[in-house]
Amino acid sequence: MDLVKLYNRQVSLPEWLEKMNHPLASKIRTEDNDKRPRMGILNKIIGLPYDKPVRMSAREIANNTFEFQKFLEEHGSELCALRLVPKEEGLPKFRNRGFTVANSVPWFFEQKIDPNKYIAEIVPHSESPIWSTIFVVNAHGIFGEIIKGGHNLLTQGFYDEVKPITFSYDWNDWKLSEENAEAVTELVNIAKYLFVKDLGKQQELTKELNVNLFNNYLGGYFETVSHDDTGLWFIDYNRILGDLYSNYICEAHKVSVQSDNKILIGQSGSGGSAIGKVVIISPNQITGTVIQAGDVLVCNMTSPDYLPLMQKAVAVITDLGGILSHAAIVCRELKKPAVVGTKNATQVLKDGDLVEVDGDNGTVRII
Repeated sequence: MDLVKLYNRQVSLPEWLEKMNHPLASKIRTEDNDKRPRMGILNKIIGLPYDKPVRMSAREIANNTFEFQKFLEEHGSELCALRLVPKEEGLPKFRNRGFTVANSVPWFFEQKIDPNKYIAEIVPHSESPIWSTIFVVNAHGIFGEIIKGGHNLLTQGFYDEVKPITFSYDWNDWKLSEENAEAVTELVNIAKYLFVKDLGKQQELTKELNVNLFNNYLGGYFETVSHDDTGLWFIDYNRILGDLYSNYICEAHKVSVQSDNKILIGQSGSGGSAIGKVVIISPNQITGTVIQAGDVLVCNMTSPDYLPLMQKAVAVITDLGGILSHAAIVCRELKKPAVVGTKNATQVLKDGDLVEVDGDNGTVRII
């Protein structure tokens, strides 16, 4: 499988949710568009480190203003992520990543947007990520995943040899799916920025952002990445996703044990259980493939192209992915049991196998 090609077809979580007509898709998109100004407020109040962008009107780039020319002279050779954020509801968001500022300008014009209707965010980008995380803070604790490498490995679910480590924190102890002292150090460092004991700051956060706090920790959905050269950045903070996951609990220390060769072990991508016949579908088989209601979709990893099949399937099983990857979130919103990160489901299972998918425990049993 060409994972690079498949990853290039990935879209943001709001776009996933829009494709499935999720009732909160519009609000989640707005929340996503405004995330960096919101993190800027957190930076001001509690010192939260984030990938602070240079914001300007898209018109400044389109007109090649003197100010933009000066910015290019000073920063044109720096790597960035260029986000074109709409000012009006309903317009699409555009973004690229990993190009220099100067090389992002031709891409800007290729999008053929109305520059009067967009804000340009030039976000710093580093090619030396050490750790990335994706997690939720709610009344029960802190739950998520951490991985060596870029955050796209977690959000999109495509990774190679290094797999995500699941973690949980119950306000007393950190529990990880595997022992890793460096990962614990990273998590402790991240959590300290979300711990707000000062009552005055809590009141200011509530007034400015209408936040939730749990055991003095800022609640919500978060993504972070740390680098050799720039240190730790928070790159996403979403209150609505935090509310969707207000009752989410992941027992990171709970490991399923394989009792016989008829069981596949993965992770819980979405809870529930289902029984159905396996249909293995590779990316080049999606177009024209007919899946029957009640079939179990099995694939290396889902992309947006799989969404119609996911909607019809009774359950989903993947080789890759993690507990908070976009695909896992989509399965939860579809109320479909999903077992992710099995490593080899597409090799072990065969078309027509009758299987029981246990999304609560992350196991698949061949019946």
